[in-house]
Amino acid sequence: MNLAEQAYQSIRKEILSTALLPGQQIVQNQLAEKYGLGMTPVRDALQRLAHEGLVQAIPRSGYTVSHITFSDVRELFELRGILETAAVRLAVARATDAQLRELADKANFSYVYSDRDDYSRFLARNQEFHCAVAQLGGNRRLAEQLERVLDGLTRVFHFGLDLRDSAEEMRSEHVDLVEALLRRDADAAVEITSSQISRSIQRVMEALTRSMERGVVAEPAPGFHNVPNGEPSQ
Repeated sequence: MNLAEQAYQSIRKEILSTALLPGQQIVQNQLAEKYGLGMTPVRDALQRLAHEGLVQAIPRSGYTVSHITFSDVRELFELRGILETAAVRLAVARATDAQLRELADKANFSYVYSDRDDYSRFLARNQEFHCAVAQLGGNRRLAEQLERVLDGLTRVFHFGLDLRDSAEEMRSEHVDLVEALLRRDADAAVEITSSQISRSIQRVMEALTRSMERGVVAEPAPGFHNVPNGEPSQ
């Protein structure tokens, strides 16, 4: 891994874990010193992150961490609902029993509330689990798109986890989903998935609304309350 890639991975991790908060100014020489890298790798990494939309270039001021917008979150969750409900139906139809039993072994995981390092580990396993379900459906492009959506939601998932302890609830959701897949019950699998997404967006929207005074969100709260079947409503 070259120096620019090291800088990119390190800065990106801090942004996604909210160690660098939305709206926070990035001091390039401090990052270079922190990671033991030169200024050039840090600048290259920031240009790459700007292309991804995670940081914004400010003329004559350097970079700031991009704000979160409610509209972006809404769109990502809507897309997640479309992709995941399709994915579980395909998994019911196409996955083998052996593959589903192997998936069951990956479903029983959780996190320690208020342990931000453990949040990152949990969210990595969570993304791996949901992408594994999609991969069992045999549609590579769908699985790749879902992975991108979940990656785009990582920052807001951190805020949602910090809102309250939902560790057991999330563990049960994964276990229940695998049990429905093993029963080949597509309707139940879709219902579990939709309900999970609904609860997730409610947690995230509540957490982001509470964080508005810190400048985390770049627009007024839209008044999200209920998210039936994984689809936000206003």
